[in-house]
Amino acid sequence: MRIAVIGAGAMGSIYGGKLSLKNDVYLVDTSPAIIEAVNSGGLVLNEGGNDNTYHPKAVTTTASLEPVDLVILFVKALYSRAALEGNKGIIGKHTYLMTLQNGSGHEDILSEFAPLERIIIGTTEDNGAVLAPGHVRRGGQGNTNVGMLVPDAENFLPKLKECFDACGFNVRIHSNISQLIWNKLFVNVALSAVTGLLKCEIGYVYADKNAFALTKALLHEAVTVAHALGLEADEAKITDEIISVCTNSPHGITSICADLRAGRKTEVATISGSVVKAAAKCGVSVPCHEFAVNMIHAMENLK
Repeated sequence: MRIAVIGAGAMGSIYGGKLSLKNDVYLVDTSPAIIEAVNSGGLVLNEGGNDNTYHPKAVTTTASLEPVDLVILFVKALYSRAALEGNKGIIGKHTYLMTLQNGSGHEDILSEFAPLERIIIGTTEDNGAVLAPGHVRRGGQGNTNVGMLVPDAENFLPKLKECFDACGFNVRIHSNISQLIWNKLFVNVALSAVTGLLKCEIGYVYADKNAFALTKALLHEAVTVAHALGLEADEAKITDEIISVCTNSPHGITSICADLRAGRKTEVATISGSVVKAAAKCGVSVPCHEFAVNMIHAMENLK
């Protein structure tokens, strides 16, 4: 399969490297340092304490490339549209677009470049960390969960599973991928915005009654939206899960908090913002989410 992985951060490097074992893979990134490192010495993945070298083709531009079979998007969500627009020459009429990015609602942007029947959404349980340009540590390994929002008319998902599994992944195909994505989203929307607004560690959210009151309000709104969408959500069970995360990882830092601390733009639009968009579609009021999204965007604009 001809595959383009856009974004050579930790996750893009893990997927781009492993998939290059049995596929024609292009690793696309705007960083010359990463591209030079991969092309000169290979892409090095530290797996289980051992450095393994893979050889995808690394490029800063896809202008000279023909359309590929699959594009996997691994940039931060706020750069998705720009990344696809800058590489739209490799998106042909038979190309599938795939996202394993955090949050939900990514199909809204992907559908500007391909019809829904060629859009794959999902989540990954893999994780990793960048050690240096072209050198990434692969941490915990898990399932790659995928699905489509419309019927898989061309039966592409089983082919994707066979392709990925042959390269060391474990793909699980889900008939209701939206449920899985929202299951992962609940804890994220309940904690991320609050830690961002307070610029605090995860543990503080449960330790402070005021912070936890906002967290519970955000969760309640998200559960209400999920029910309106026809999805399952047990608010009490999710609350217990949130408490467990806060107590077991008290010093954890969410991506929104880390970005705001560093003065960077956040992915709030596809985390808390995705709840706001979904709520608008089904006529549910989510004032706490609207407040959180507006405040975080205001914080992003602070100089």
